[in-house]
Amino acid sequence: ADCRYTCHQECRSLIQLDCRQPGQLSPESTLLPPHSQNVTPTVEEEKPEPPTVQEIKQKIEKYNAKVTNCLLMKLNDDGTYTGFIKVHLKLRRPVTVPAGIRPQSIYDALKEVNLADMTDKRTSFYLPLDAIKQLHISSTTTVSEVIQGLLKKFMVVDNPQKFALFKEMRKDGQVLFQKLPLTEYPLYLRLLAGPDTDVLSFVLKENETGEVEWDAFSIPELQNFLMILDREEKDKIQQVQRKYEKFKQRLQQTLKEARGKPG
Repeated sequence: ADCRYTCHQECRSLIQLDCRQPGQLSPESTLLPPHSQNVTPTVEEEKPEPPTVQEIKQKIEKYNAKVTNCLLMKLNDDGTYTGFIKVHLKLRRPVTVPAGIRPQSIYDALKEVNLADMTDKRTSFYLPLDAIKQLHISSTTTVSEVIQGLLKKFMVVDNPQKFALFKEMRKDGQVLFQKLPLTEYPLYLRLLAGPDTDVLSFVLKENETGEVEWDAFSIPELQNFLMILDREEKDKIQQVQRKYEKFKQRLQQTLKEARGKPG
């Protein structure tokens, strides 16, 4: 209130001020009460103006000129456009699928038949690591819809909140991942980056641990996670033990060979 120090409400209990002067209040009283409005406001990034139809047309022509296959983008009369994206599946946890269900056929896809609704039985298995799925989407398709579409194609019945779509970029020999917001449009990102997947690619991964909504999991799923984590922990312990056992054997062999030698 006196020195105009500003902090978040959550940080108030961690702040200690030493700004008291004669005739002024104590440091503690200079902090504003929790209900005060004098907190650091959340700064929202200023979004750029959306491109015009003419700009989109030019970008699509430039994009298609670099395409080496038939996966071109197409501009519609209403200003929207369609194209293809490839999504790498990098899931390290098992997914839940209907038990005993045949793969989805073209007929099912055209009729939008949800095979997962045909049985209540569930089973878990690992999707192939780093498998690639190609999707034909629109410029109005959001990240949330891409995730739901991928889960539907693989008949995964897990809550979509358990997964997140990342964009993978390569810079200075490093691989960088950035989580995409659910309202982002992947096809527009593909258009800006061009068709080269080395510049930009999409990856489906588990949602970050700190953002997982555990309420979305059932009790059997949580118990299954604990079993998997316990198995992984044991595997890691065995790996470390084998590593140091080999090191110990080499050290003992070296000592054995060194016996009787000077120095």
